[in-house]
Amino acid sequence: MKILAIDYGTKRTGFAISDESNIFAFGLCTQETKNNISYLQTLIPKEKIGIVVIGIPKKLNNELAEIVPKIELFKRQLKNKFPDLKIVDIDERFTSKMAFQSMIDSGMSRKDRQNKALVDEISATIILQGFLETL
Repeated sequence: MKILAIDYGTKRTGFAISDESNIFAFGLCTQETKNNISYLQTLIPKEKIGIVVIGIPKKLNNELAEIVPKIELFKRQLKNKFPDLKIVDIDERFTSKMAFQSMIDSGMSRKDRQNKALVDEISATIILQGFLETL
């Protein structure tokens, strides 16, 4: 079974998926957040997803970010659609900064780095790779 990571946002959500061996994380796509459930209803059975890792944003003082209640609602909706799915929360405090830095390090142009959808997808990939390294 594969593992899916989600970088949930108010407008856009980034997705990343593991390989069959759960060793590597690959950026999958970015969706408008309002389409998440319908997108996942197709993706989860098709890719045989067994675990979903969701980034939970925290502030530097370890308090939860304002978006967390929306993420909790999304998790409940996901659990209602897929009761057997394991959902894991991961602290995603610095993933957007890490994603942006990796874009710079890889030589992406300034124009490409302004693509917020790409930042969300890379953030999901970083979340997933961090989780895979704990397995």
